[in-house]
Amino acid sequence: MPDPYPLFRPLLRALPPETAHRVTLAALAAGLGGQRSTPDPPVLAQRLWGRDFPNPIGIAAGFDKDSRVPDALLRLGFGFVETGTVTPRPQPGNPKPRVFRLDADAALINRLGFNSGGLDKLVARMTARVGRARTGGIVGINLGRNRDSIDAVADYVEGVRRTAALADYLVINISSPNTPGLRDLQAHAALEALLRRVLSARDETGAHPPLLVKIAPDLSSDECSDIAAVALAAGIDGIIVSNTTVARPSGLRSRHASEAGGLSGRPLFEQSTAVLRDIYRLTQGRLKLIGVGGVASAADAYAKICAGAALVQLYTALVFAGPALLGDIKTGLAELLRRDGFASVADAVGADHHNSAEITPSRKPA
Repeated sequence: MPDPYPLFRPLLRALPPETAHRVTLAALAAGLGGQRSTPDPPVLAQRLWGRDFPNPIGIAAGFDKDSRVPDALLRLGFGFVETGTVTPRPQPGNPKPRVFRLDADAALINRLGFNSGGLDKLVARMTARVGRARTGGIVGINLGRNRDSIDAVADYVEGVRRTAALADYLVINISSPNTPGLRDLQAHAALEALLRRVLSARDETGAHPPLLVKIAPDLSSDECSDIAAVALAAGIDGIIVSNTTVARPSGLRSRHASEAGGLSGRPLFEQSTAVLRDIYRLTQGRLKLIGVGGVASAADAYAKICAGAALVQLYTALVFAGPALLGDIKTGLAELLRRDGFASVADAVGADHHNSAEITPSRKPA
């Protein structure tokens, strides 16, 4: 099926951002998203956590919050899809307007505040998906807390218990800037307690999906060191670097640049990649990392991989470029890997560190 996005793009750009997003989800649910017509280059394939990824490019949490269209997104050619963030109970999120396009900066600002249909609806959809027999393709679930929850950790425990058997991996989101107090869970003692309880809850389910934590880009070196140490000691399976930033880099040109919320897109790339590189160094390549933040080209994805990411996610760039960007990134990434003599994505992970001797060869991830 030809890519219908060029036909819809003028309409979508004329609509408010959230309305355009709802229209896009409806189109995907109706089967209007199309389907990749060619297989992925073999150089992009890798096996992580006992799961086969046809390519390392995924769509980040936030696009399909309620798990409405994971298989439609997989048909577009994503190597994996992350749904959520989902909260235990439904909540509307923050007042509108709460999403702003920064066209001149290829960026977005959002202060959605974990708007979510709640676990009941997401679990029902994911259960139906499993019941239909999975069509192939990796779907993770990103878990959050309710804004008015008295016990934030209990919210994550509930999320893990109810979704562990339905997800290919789980993400504990403690880094959104739009839920008061959420980022406090990144502190050493709080993170230790949180991970201890969610790992115990996961193990009790008997399902044992990989468990990851999603962190902020607005972290000091000491905070990165604490997170790395706690993650290694706890035995989680990976870290997603990073969420949106509350910083406002100099040079933003759009009239919405001063809006409150988390900034995503092109201006986040350098900051998020610097934190990614730091986390890879601090964990000595022992944890699988997912790099997200500002990816808009094959070169961006390759830079994340060389900085330490085994997988890469994007979202904001799709708002501006449309789904054809995915194919362009995969084709270009394969060319970059072959150009530099890498037989697979896995061989390139952390290459920047290996070349600079920051990670000893004996600690290079398999």
